[in-house]
Amino acid sequence: MSLTRSIRVWVKAEPFSYGALPVAPHPKLTHSNIKKIVIYAKNKGSPGFPNISYSVWKHIACNKLHLSEDLAWMYFSLCHLLCDTKYPVERLEWDETYLTAESRSTRDDLRSRLCVDTYKFVLFLYIQQLFRVSLRASLVAGDEWPSMTSSSEFEGRSTPRGTKSLDDHGHMVFVLSHLPEILELLTEHEGSGQQGLASGPCMTERAVDALGFLLAGSMDKFKTLSPLKDIASLQTVQSSSGYSKMTRAFTVRLFQTWIKDCLVQNPFGISACIATGMRLSWPFAGEEGKGDVPARSKRGKIATNANIIPKEHMKGNKMIIMSQVSKETIARSSKTLELSSMKIHRSHHSYLYLLSPLRSVTIEKCRNTTVVLGPVESCVHLSNCENVTVIAVCRSIMVSGCTLCTLHLLTPTRPVLLSGNDTILLAPYHTFYPQLEEHMSLVGISASLNHWDQPLCVGPDHRDETPIWEIMPVQEFFTFTVPFDMEGPTKSIPGGLPSRHQKAVGQRHKEIDRWQKMVKDAGLTRDQRKEFQGLVETRFHVWLSEMGHKKELDSLVLPLQSQGKR
Repeated sequence: MSLTRSIRVWVKAEPFSYGALPVAPHPKLTHSNIKKIVIYAKNKGSPGFPNISYSVWKHIACNKLHLSEDLAWMYFSLCHLLCDTKYPVERLEWDETYLTAESRSTRDDLRSRLCVDTYKFVLFLYIQQLFRVSLRASLVAGDEWPSMTSSSEFEGRSTPRGTKSLDDHGHMVFVLSHLPEILELLTEHEGSGQQGLASGPCMTERAVDALGFLLAGSMDKFKTLSPLKDIASLQTVQSSSGYSKMTRAFTVRLFQTWIKDCLVQNPFGISACIATGMRLSWPFAGEEGKGDVPARSKRGKIATNANIIPKEHMKGNKMIIMSQVSKETIARSSKTLELSSMKIHRSHHSYLYLLSPLRSVTIEKCRNTTVVLGPVESCVHLSNCENVTVIAVCRSIMVSGCTLCTLHLLTPTRPVLLSGNDTILLAPYHTFYPQLEEHMSLVGISASLNHWDQPLCVGPDHRDETPIWEIMPVQEFFTFTVPFDMEGPTKSIPGGLPSRHQKAVGQRHKEIDRWQKMVKDAGLTRDQRKEFQGLVETRFHVWLSEMGHKKELDSLVLPLQSQGKR
């Protein structure tokens, strides 16, 4: 009985934060249609169940649901990424094979071989309902327009009400409210051998195991984590969870009640990290490591939950929250930062250098900030930001509700531009730091495959005649230097620059060389050279102040804290 009382189940953050796209789902992705996908997949045999291949899903999506092929692949590849158990070297090999494929048919064949668990995939499709416009909810809440809001910050653009990407409670409420429909997707249908029992509709062990895509559990109050199926089939739990050893299945009615009784808020989510996590004393540039807070600004807050997560379950659970960093420069590369889920919230007029391999990154409600990231294993989500520059190597990136943002990317998947965006500038990745290529290998991203300039626009407010994105003009493109001393073998931008960008950079270098030669050949005396140098430096400092770069340079007084444990 004591074991039963100590069992806790909660909703995972990652599938909702990075899997549920903050845009109204395709109108054909309804519960009834998703339920039909399960039936169709099972009827297709091994290509459809227990793992569904991309070829089967593509046929369903394009021919049955009338989704575009691009949208079908986006859903499938994102689910595959979140379910991916491959080693980094396998991901690198697949990308290289895809890149060297000689024809489109060969690439299509490579995609068609990819599979994901059928039950997990339909759950992934179902949680897109998180952002479905609800007329009923609007009526109850008294909103004039359901699930959409106009903001003075982003006037004239429609954005979902609250991104829900940081809302642990919202994730739990969604699952509780939709649990009957979620379980119905996993329920065995007539003729499967599980129906017709006195106990009612049932779910197989495989179905409950797949539900672990959304739910996690613990039997000792979060000291260790256990698969949902293992917890639900415990001898002491079987009477509550509805598990039968004879049929090796769960009665849906009892299982649903048991889940509701055990469900708690995510112990490793945002709220728990703030309440019980550990505050990180990362020095801000300008503090000289003394811990004093500059009087000119309110110090931001940085916290992690690494101290409360079982070491063997850090992936997808370890989190660092950086909130309200204003007018500061932060530079960090550390074990705590490594493969964490990074949440950057309300950063203003700051420069953030997070130079470690990361699991995922959310940048939300930030303004006038530059964020330089180490390689990101899964997804970067830029949400409700204004005038933010992101420099990142990442497996995938999505942007929603943002304006005047610039993305310098190295990504093997197409950037996803969702609703509410305006004036998004895309450019190739243009920097490096000494450990970059080593970190890229750790997360399985190569420099050879880069789709930075091929965005996929998803949502109702995209018009061909008024595109919300553009490629950065070559004349405005400059390389970026990470201004810290670090050790490592990377000496240049991985993969190099696109030819026209490299040509533009080379032309500028020639102009600088030509100017230096002109000064050298001018025959100035020593006093004239000194006077000329003083004039150039004075004009340069005036330019720095006018362009707002002076503070950025002044703040670079601390070396990168690369050896710290935190």
